[in-house]
Amino acid sequence: MATNPSVSTQPPQEPAPLSEGQRLAYTFFAPSKAFTDLRRNASWWAPFLIIAVVSLLFIYVVDQKVGFRKVVDNLIQLQPKQADRIDRLPADQRAKVMAQQVTITKIISYAVPVITLVLYAVFAGVLLATLKFGTSADVKYKTLFAVVVYSRLPELLGFLLAILSLLAGVSGDGFNIQNPVAANPGYFIGPDGSAVLRALLTPLDVFTIWTLILTAIGITCISKVKLGTACAVVFGWFAVVVLVRVAIAAATS
Repeated sequence: MATNPSVSTQPPQEPAPLSEGQRLAYTFFAPSKAFTDLRRNASWWAPFLIIAVVSLLFIYVVDQKVGFRKVVDNLIQLQPKQADRIDRLPADQRAKVMAQQVTITKIISYAVPVITLVLYAVFAGVLLATLKFGTSADVKYKTLFAVVVYSRLPELLGFLLAILSLLAGVSGDGFNIQNPVAANPGYFIGPDGSAVLRALLTPLDVFTIWTLILTAIGITCISKVKLGTACAVVFGWFAVVVLVRVAIAAATS
């Protein structure tokens, strides 16, 4: 009587380790591979340095091609109450306020890499708490933080498009440093439009949605959380942020 061949009990082989370059590329083209590799090595410096360099390049081009005085003027025009309050000031006080606004805006703009790093850390902490208490997910903060950083890489495409448009000679009139590319419906709502509607539609950005989807995929790759649950967590917090923005716009417009 023939005997059955022995069944292999060897565990499945782990995927081959990825280089930093591969992880950066796979984030766009094969995100599951990139995020799964973060379980092996949760290094996040490479994507963050790229984000920091491109962000600072964008700010520098804005500084050279538009100027922060014009940037501030455009931002104020999007806030009717603030614009009216400044217009009512005596000329010397108005000039002083505008100079202060320009200085503050410029400092904050060039500090974007540090600010974004803090925001990434906060967002990762919020996600960790939600996943731990809401789904009992077995996930480490360091790995989740790396997912958050890697998932932000698509936003660089928006910065690069903005840089190219400014270098090509696009007028600074109406330029919004907070929303420089027509990647969302809010971009098309000018100063005369509804500030509340602008606050509601601006977050519906192609690159923002892309990063949120990547974040959800990353969560599933570093934990046992299902994709539907991960999407509910990520987009749930996104909805909260949007509602807060809308409430602020309603109160200040």
